[in-house]
Amino acid sequence: MRFGIFLLAGQFPGQDHTDALETAVAAAVAAEDAGFDDVWMAEHHFIPYGVCPSAVAFASYVLGRTRRIHAGTAISILPTRHPVALAEEAALLDQLSGGRFWLGVGRGGPWVDLEVFGTGLAAYEEGFPESLDLVLRWLTSPRVEASGTRYRFREVPVVPRPRTRPHPPVVVACTSPGTVELAARRGLPMLLGMHIGDAEKAELVNRYAAVARAAGHDPGAVRHLAAAVAYVADHREDAVKALRAAMPGWLERGLAGYQRVDGRPTERRDPVAYTDLLCSIHPVGSPDDCAARLAETAARTGIRHFILFVEGAGDRDRTLENIARLGREVLPRVRERIG
Repeated sequence: MRFGIFLLAGQFPGQDHTDALETAVAAAVAAEDAGFDDVWMAEHHFIPYGVCPSAVAFASYVLGRTRRIHAGTAISILPTRHPVALAEEAALLDQLSGGRFWLGVGRGGPWVDLEVFGTGLAAYEEGFPESLDLVLRWLTSPRVEASGTRYRFREVPVVPRPRTRPHPPVVVACTSPGTVELAARRGLPMLLGMHIGDAEKAELVNRYAAVARAAGHDPGAVRHLAAAVAYVADHREDAVKALRAAMPGWLERGLAGYQRVDGRPTERRDPVAYTDLLCSIHPVGSPDDCAARLAETAARTGIRHFILFVEGAGDRDRTLENIARLGREVLPRVRERIG
């Protein structure tokens, strides 16, 4: 079993950007003290749902503040980046951290980010496979050239090359069957979101396994990751109450900030109903409740690496207490149940 924390640096009501970012940094440092294995940072642009615009930059700061824990991006939005620039940063952090960096990438969405960064809607709709393959070639080869649809350049040397071979860990955020199949054909682990429950996760894991086998990969050798909301209190009703008091206001304001680049209206979840859903399918409750929920998800899906969203109470002190209690009272219970 492997456990990380998942940070959004969400700007909750009453907070400013400094509050959100300082809480996220304090949480990352606290996670190492609490015995977590890794810290993962989300990346968003122009919305208070998450005020970190560069997961790589945040990860580099965390790696400099810690000594043991690994840091990952969950995710770096590949359609808004040049894949070589992102791969160079990943190789650099792999070298400087002694192999403690994980690169998580994903397609993101059809948001205004694509307009601002000048990459266009096609980068989201069609360009992800080419960009992903270029990242992988850069992380595994001494020299790289490109002759694709979006990227064409003469052969150049890779400097620096990563120290981790065959390459630093790369995971792919998967929210659709197409992306699942893309990751499976390349033998890359999936990162599954916290918006789906065990049945949906198991279905995606099974689809991945079938495609991976057909592509010549052993799906049993791939360790997928799953994100989950996690909040521990003495009693389940107290944990749910804390999240219900903080998350709907943050979700309502944060998710409303998404703007489609094509101008179409964006469908939005009801923030209260979404909070209730997350509380019902994730480790929210007493230490025993949380441990049982994580063990059940592991048994139903085969997933053994969880990254836990710990900021849901919207308060620095509660976030740090949550991390400490998860590390002290929940993670040992899960490991005892799973073995």
